[in-house]
Amino acid sequence: MGATPTPERFSLLLGLVVLLLATLPRYLAGGYETHLSLMLMVLAVVAVVCLLQWRLLPAEARSRLPALMRRLGLCLGLGLVVMAAWHTLISDFFGWELLVSHGATLGLLLHALGLWVRVPR
Repeated sequence: MGATPTPERFSLLLGLVVLLLATLPRYLAGGYETHLSLMLMVLAVVAVVCLLQWRLLPAEARSRLPALMRRLGLCLGLGLVVMAAWHTLISDFFGWELLVSHGATLGLLLHALGLWVRVPR
C-alpha cells in the first residue's frame, strides 16, 4: 500500500480519464444507458484517484509532468491517426464516436507501452 505516486502513474490515470471521456459519446449514440451509467461511475472514481495522485506528487516529480503530458497527447493523436487509417482500409462505415473511442484506446496503450519500455527497473 505505501507506494509513492509517480508522474508516470499520474499520466496513465489521466490518460484513462481521457479514454473514459472519449468512450462516452459511443454509449450515448448507441443508447446503452446502463453502460453509460457504469462508465460515469467509473469516471468519477478514476477522477478522484487521479486528483489524489496529483496532490500526493512531490514538487520535483511534478516538474516531469509537462513532458509526460506532451507524450500522452502525441500518443493519443497517433492512436487517432492509426485508427482512422485502419477503419478507412478495413471497414465500410464508422462513426466519429467509434473512431475517437478506438483512437484513445490505442493512444493510451501506446503511452503505457512506451512508459513500460522506457522506465528502468
